[in-house]
Amino acid sequence: MLSDAAIDWVIDGYTHGRVADEQMSALLMAIFLNGMTVAETTRWTTAMVASGERFDFTDLRRDGRSLALVDKHSTGGVGDKITIPLLPVVMACGAAVPQASGRGLGHTGGTLDKLESIPGFTAELSKDRIRQQLSEVGGAIFAAGELAPADRKIYALRDITATVDSTPLIASSVMSKKLAEGAQSLVLDVKVGRGAFLKTEDDARELARIMVDLGNSDGVPTRALLTDMNCPLGRTVGNSVEVTESLEVLAGGGPSDVVALTLALATEMLDAAGIDGADPAETLRDGSAMDCFRALVAAQGGDLSRPLPIGAVSETVTAPHGGVMGDLDAMGVALAAWRLGAGRAQPGEPVQFGAGVRIHRKPGEPVAAGEALFTLYTETAERLPGALAELDGAWTVGDTEPTQRPLIIDRIG
Repeated sequence: MLSDAAIDWVIDGYTHGRVADEQMSALLMAIFLNGMTVAETTRWTTAMVASGERFDFTDLRRDGRSLALVDKHSTGGVGDKITIPLLPVVMACGAAVPQASGRGLGHTGGTLDKLESIPGFTAELSKDRIRQQLSEVGGAIFAAGELAPADRKIYALRDITATVDSTPLIASSVMSKKLAEGAQSLVLDVKVGRGAFLKTEDDARELARIMVDLGNSDGVPTRALLTDMNCPLGRTVGNSVEVTESLEVLAGGGPSDVVALTLALATEMLDAAGIDGADPAETLRDGSAMDCFRALVAAQGGDLSRPLPIGAVSETVTAPHGGVMGDLDAMGVALAAWRLGAGRAQPGEPVQFGAGVRIHRKPGEPVAAGEALFTLYTETAERLPGALAELDGAWTVGDTEPTQRPLIIDRIG
């Protein structure tokens, strides 16, 4: 068993270059093969948080009152644009949200890539700018920057040593950044299914429980929802197309599953923050959530009056015959969007903000022969064949409705 002192030493040493990649690789492989105890995972996470600055916003006031600081984290899914409507809903209900977000890698889209499709929007915020936004508008969405720098370095090494798929390392990676960002309570959205990192409920439940325990043991009350990710969320997968759909939700419309999950997570966040009596759904009806989103975007340089980019090249997939839309494989849709240019294979690669997939028919909906099922967008026509190949086999049109799965599977914590 690794002692607290040994964990502190190796995390600090690797962060500052005193421990070589080869040595850390050997330790990561040992953890990958043997796991970690609860005590080891907790200390590993604490050491990662301590590798950089831990934000403290408890002194901030708004309208003469202390801020109720709460955040949400998703383990990543397909069409998962929930952060975009969720934060302004929670802000409109009186909470403040400091959210460190990331960019996409592989099939999972990144919140920052989506928001950066808004002309002028920047996520590169200084701590002073974050403090100002929390006080003035009630929210900030920012790149993690120097939060938990040990995690950034260790994750890059995990990526090239095939040690990513380790539950304690995943949990510590997520929670080190979340605990460092300054929220006083946290709600986790742990995805499970074909389009999620974790495919089985047992694995997702284990990860959720570890992360909830890590937050609670650090003094940040934490809870989690297990949510289905077999089918994409909503009707868009990409960057700007997901922002457009989020604006529809904030305007009081949008897909029912996106609205339902937004409101469920908002209810959990407000409860965790100790805010009673607020009605998240009312903020969508009365426009106050939209007002908060516009204020947030404007504070970060974005201009919602300018059109969002959309791929100049498009292709529509139509139904070969009539019937009912069957199961829609989230991973197939995600890989199609990635092939179109919406995602990246390596950190730092550019993405196409206007690339993505629009889903015209969701599982269980009636389909007529020749009707549009999907529209694919890209800036580069040579990307279309690969995207269409990924999409082929990810959907069916049949005579019977597919089995409907609950969106929210369980609550932990």
